[in-house]
Formats: sequence, structure tokens, C-alpha cells
Amino acid sequence: MTQKDLPWIKSYPPEVSFDVDTRPFENLNDLFDYVVRRYADKTAYINMSGHISYENLAVEVEYFAAFLQKYCKLKKGDRLAIMMPNLIQYPIALFAALKAGLTVVNINPLYTPRELGTQLADCKADAIVVIANYAFNLQKVIGQTRIRHVIVTGVGDALGFFRGRLVNFMVRSVLKMVPKFIMPNSISFKKALRIGSQLTLDPVLNRYDDIAFLQYTGGTTGKPKGAELTHGNIIANISELLAYYGSVVDRGRETVVTALPLYHIFAMTVNCMLFFAIGATNILITDPRRIKDFIKELKHHPDISIFTGVNTLFNALLNHPDFEHVALGRLRLVIGGGAAVQSGVAQRFKARTGLNILEGYGLTECSPVCSVCPYTAKEYTGSIGLPLPGTYARIIDADDNEIWDLNTPGELEIKGPQVMKGYYHNEEDTKKVMHDGYVRTGDIAVWLEGGYIKIIDRLKDMILVSGFNVFPSEIEDVVSKFDKVLECAAIGVKSDKTGEAIKLFVVKRDPSVTAEEIKDYCRSYLTPYKIPHIVEFTNDLPKSAIGKVLRRRLRTEAK
Repeated sequence: MTQKDLPWIKSYPPEVSFDVDTRPFENLNDLFDYVVRRYADKTAYINMSGHISYENLAVEVEYFAAFLQKYCKLKKGDRLAIMMPNLIQYPIALFAALKAGLTVVNINPLYTPRELGTQLADCKADAIVVIANYAFNLQKVIGQTRIRHVIVTGVGDALGFFRGRLVNFMVRSVLKMVPKFIMPNSISFKKALRIGSQLTLDPVLNRYDDIAFLQYTGGTTGKPKGAELTHGNIIANISELLAYYGSVVDRGRETVVTALPLYHIFAMTVNCMLFFAIGATNILITDPRRIKDFIKELKHHPDISIFTGVNTLFNALLNHPDFEHVALGRLRLVIGGGAAVQSGVAQRFKARTGLNILEGYGLTECSPVCSVCPYTAKEYTGSIGLPLPGTYARIIDADDNEIWDLNTPGELEIKGPQVMKGYYHNEEDTKKVMHDGYVRTGDIAVWLEGGYIKIIDRLKDMILVSGFNVFPSEIEDVVSKFDKVLECAAIGVKSDKTGEAIKLFVVKRDPSVTAEEIKDYCRSYLTPYKIPHIVEFTNDLPKSAIGKVLRRRLRTEAK
């Protein structure tokens, strides 16, 4: 199929073209230098009561990069792990690592020692920046790794002298949120900056195809793997997104809510990189699970213009009474990613704000964004929108034949300049996921009118009931609209009668709701074989760091 025949191009907004320059910079350091010069006096990041301008960010990045290069003796290609929540220290560490020519390895600070040790050993990290709250877990496994340098940061380290000391004292001594740890050779983040301020960074030439990130993922084939993302992959994805949304963002004047963790690929590329590139102010939310405190923070920023989130975050906000009192008069762009946005949540959010949640789609192997709904969308479509400029998508059947008929399911595959080099030292899994230059996503999708794509479900999550394919997301979408249900998740369990049966986990909004009441509700909207056979009530659903419901954990618990 030629470019002019691609079904989605005709649905682009008039000013959007499929052709895009995906190499405006040779590396992320050049992008960083350009941005901090252009928006020097603008505020780059806000966190709690702290803030940092683009100009001061450049200074601290230079100091920390010099520390890594000259004091730690790290050289180009060495790996720096970053293990912290959303704090101002995160972008300082990330951009400094890139300045020094290092490869960044993002790590979820909530990892267990087993998970942490496995990732650090696999990526061969040479150094780590870790939040003090979780340094005790690092202590348990550091002997199994090749880490030579540990930089420990406190929650308050970027909040100024007096406020920072107060916050660190409260976190450590009053709230007891920092378990004791012993790492004799560690150094504090603040001391590292002081040391770096006395050193001079030698310039490092990063090339477009050099590895910038080892971003770990469960991937499309199971066990966690490090996706090798180059400077060029990230620059290309930024360029594609700007080609798509560039005409509706106000460079140097946007204020963005960053509640999703920056160590996750969605927030790292979209919030930390894309919105950095347009000179936005990023409001970093350290712990959005504390929903009341999160809403309180939102009230302090009536200038918020862009909000990124996931379905569970939007749902939590809508279900809290204080959200009604948040001023959102400047909000004009809301983007949902990381997991499917349920129609019930989208409809309630629009009723509250007057705005559609523009759902996007991506995967770590694609840096991550592949498609997103255009800003011209007037209503919730249930789709993941259109492939980005410069990105190719196709849907294939079980025999690898391309499907272009509407509403015919198959596996979605993606090709474009944002696609990873491969999995780190894992040629076997790289070969499994790559197919004629496309990435096999593991997602079942269909074409809709106008080249829109709708994700039906994960291939591995599909439930087979008496020979019929049942997609959990369809059941969840229906039940999520029931006003007595707060959250739900569907899985398949073994059945002697039907092969698999549908089990639905439900978090109640109304304590009086019964299992039979939920089944009756489903009968009005679903064909009989899609009705949940088992309804189990639970206090909460297991979720990933960004709030995606973990069906695999539910399946394990159900065995």
C-alpha cells in the first residue's frame, strides 16, 4: 500500500501532514541545549513548594554531569539507573546522564528487592541515583550487581535550604518513611552537585543512533526486557507528536500536570521530553495515590492547560468530591494513555470539564507513542485515534495476511522511526517481536471508518467461552457505566462446561450492590456467553505503577 492510500491520512486535521522531519536534532543533548537557551527565564518544573527555571536546570544538569564524568569516572555508554518518584531531581539526573554520554535505566522505586536486583544485574548498571525512602531495598541486592557509585536523594533536596531540610526531617524522623540503610560509599545528591560545581564537564558526542535508554518492559513476549531506545527514537517520537499537536500548543506558555511517574515510558517521553521541548511548566506530582493531596495541589494551579493521565487516575478524581472545586478554566488538552480509557469515565470527565479525553496508544518498544486521537475529535470514539505522522500501522491475521476490512480483528503491528533497536542482549526475543520491520504489539485491533484504530484487547487476555472469543475490555467497559460500581476487571478461569468462564472482580461504589444485580445489568448490554459467570467483590484491584489494572495477577490469584 502506497503512502497516499493509507486510510488514516484523510482523517488528519488540515494542517497535519504524514511527512515529518524526525531528525531536527542529532541527539537529546542538542535538544536540551536549545530548549534551555530559548526558555531560560521560564519555570521548567514545580514540585511541592519547589521550582526550577530552565536556566537553573541547565546549571544543575551541568554540575551533576561533571560529577558523573569526573568524580565517578563514568564514560560514554556506561549505565546510570534512576530510582525515584516524580521529583525535580529526576530531570536533573536524567539530562545530566545524557550530557555525560551515559545510558539511562529507569527503575520503579516500588520494586521488591528481587525485582530490583534482577533489573540491575541484567542492565549492568554502573551507578544509581536512588530516593532515600527505598535505599534499604537497594542495600539488600547491591552485592549482586556491578554498581560502583550510589547517589542518595531525599524528597526535599530540591525544595530550597529551609523548606528542603524541614521536608526531609519530617519524612525521615516524624513520618518514619525512610527505613534505615547502610551504604558506606554512598554520597548525597546535594553533595554530588557541590562537587560537580567545582569540576568541568568534557563535551561528549552522542550520535542519533546511540542508546539513550534501556527501558524495561514486560514487553509483548512476557519476561521483563530492556528495550534499547536511541537518541533518535526519542527525538523522532517528539517530532511526530509535534507534527500532530504542534499547532494547538502554545510554546513557552503551557502548564502541564505530570502525575504519571516519569520513570514510565509514557510520562518520560510525553511529559519529560515533549512538553520540555515546547518550554512548558511541568507540575510534578510525587504521589498521586494520595488523591486528596493531589487535588489540593491542583487547586493551587488554576493555570493548568494540559493534563495527561490514565483511566484509573481520571476515575479516582471524578469519584472524589473535592474535584468539583478545582478550577479548570484554562484546561484545553487532556490526553489518556497507558491503558484504555473506559467510555463511562470519558463521559463523566467531559460532563465535568467539557473536554474529551484524547486517547493515545503506545508501547515501550516504540518510545512509546504510535497513535492518538486528533485534537479535532468532538466526542469519545473508543478508539486509539490515528497513527502518528511518519508511523505505519497494519493489522494481520493468524497467517500474517494484512487486514484492511473494517471491524475485522487481528494483531496490530507498528513501524516507524520510533521503533527500538532491539532488546538488550536478547536477540531471540527481538526476533520474535519484529516482523518485516514492524513490531508485533500483541494487541488485537480493528480498523474503524476513516483509518481510526480500536484496540479490542490483549491477545493473551482474550477469554474463550464455548469456542467464542470474549474480550475482557468489552465487559469492563459495560460494567464501568453501572453507577453502583467503582472499578472492575474481567479474566478467564477454567470451566469444565465451557472451557473458560468469565470471572469479574468488582470494587463497589454502592455497598448494597449484589452479584446478581451486576449480572442483571450485564444482560441488558451483553450477549449471554459474555455474562460473567462469577462476580467477586474486592476492596481494590492490583495495579501497575501508572494505574493499569494487572489482570495477570488476578489470574494468578484465581488459580
